[in-house]
Amino acid sequence: MIPAFWKVLKNFMNYVHFIGIGGISMSGLAKILLSNGVKVSGSDMKSSHLTDDLIKSGASVTIGHSADNIKDPDLVVYTAAISDDNPELCEARRRGIKSVERAELVGYIMKQYKTAIAVSGTHGKTTTTSMISHVLLENETDPTIMVGGELDAIGGNLRTGGKDIFLTEACEYHRSFLKFCYKIGIILNVDADHLDYFKDIDEIIDTFGDFAAKIPSDGVLIVSCDNENSMKAAKKANCAIITIGRHEADFTAKNITFDAFGKAHFDVYYKGEYVTDLMLGVIGTHNVYNALAAFACGVELGFDVEKIKHGIESFHGTHRRFEKKGYMGSIPVYDDYAHHPTEIKATLKTASKMEINEIWCVFQPHTYTRTKVLFDDFIKVLSYADHVVLADIYAAREKDTGLVSSKQLADKMENAVYFKTFEEIEDYIAKNAKDGDIVITMGAGDIYKVGEDLVKRK
Repeated sequence: MIPAFWKVLKNFMNYVHFIGIGGISMSGLAKILLSNGVKVSGSDMKSSHLTDDLIKSGASVTIGHSADNIKDPDLVVYTAAISDDNPELCEARRRGIKSVERAELVGYIMKQYKTAIAVSGTHGKTTTTSMISHVLLENETDPTIMVGGELDAIGGNLRTGGKDIFLTEACEYHRSFLKFCYKIGIILNVDADHLDYFKDIDEIIDTFGDFAAKIPSDGVLIVSCDNENSMKAAKKANCAIITIGRHEADFTAKNITFDAFGKAHFDVYYKGEYVTDLMLGVIGTHNVYNALAAFACGVELGFDVEKIKHGIESFHGTHRRFEKKGYMGSIPVYDDYAHHPTEIKATLKTASKMEINEIWCVFQPHTYTRTKVLFDDFIKVLSYADHVVLADIYAAREKDTGLVSSKQLADKMENAVYFKTFEEIEDYIAKNAKDGDIVITMGAGDIYKVGEDLVKRK
């Protein structure tokens, strides 16, 4: 980090309080401040290994939100998911303490770097950011990296580095990424999501268009031309555009094959000319696009092709992205963060390429709004599994409206059952899954606990 920046910053920011400090992005921001001598406190609704790690790093963390948690900070940082009636946010505003949404602080920090890279898209942000992280490290740069998952190569979700490169995911929810400042922007795909906030797909496309428009004229937009909505958004860009895709694009993937585990091998072409081949360490067709985006980013940064290749090939996944948890007897158990129909379809189609018998998908829908709006889509994509076991909807930031439930989903499907508790789900899977099958726990909530319990069974 630029020392002069922190000297100026600390003139008005000696102590920062985070509401929701246990979130993957908030914890990363807190670590950046801690590593540069800023006093940090925060609160969250539950403890986790992330909050435990922050405490070890010197932060003061309280479980539960209360006005009493606001002491005398210079700044209060909150996430887009924090409601206006949160007692800590209300107290900070009552006392006139400066309060900013998380993305505003990220954007302020990004300004201090020579090259900031923002990876956006409805799907694939964490994986692509992680691939680029490997490329940066392979090329012996000293980047600051914020990932929306845990990446072994950087020992978690954050790496603090020098003053040249800042790499982060860029989320569209509440238009947060429009507060970022970046020279290289990536749009992987644009799909209908976060419909508790956005009116419709057109508004989402328009928002991604605003993301493209924020890139300065001397910057670059990397975008998938196989995704129609992404290309609509790219029309707003006022910078150079690099396209990726499987057909008509600057960077294309040709001669794609898959091994017995579903990992892709393909040739990379640039404007019709062969560049190199890639053998991915992660599975699925969707990761071909993520790898192309990472490859194009490496080329834009001026890196050696062989080092870009080695960086991408050395990536073998982040936690909760088709992560192998172990075995229940002889049956492999995986966990995946997929919670949108497009992501679920990609994961299940990927699993179908493996040498297995039947797929058991243990799915926990994420938020009532998403489940209700995309109800029919969930039914369609879950049909790619042989067996679906549904858990209750994970509420996250929402309250149960009584208008939609997991049982309603199960009732509309021939291959699905619903259980109220994780224990019932685990017993059902243990009793019915057979040798040669695969079990995948799926969702953005706490469904991963089912998989962790299953692998403890012999």
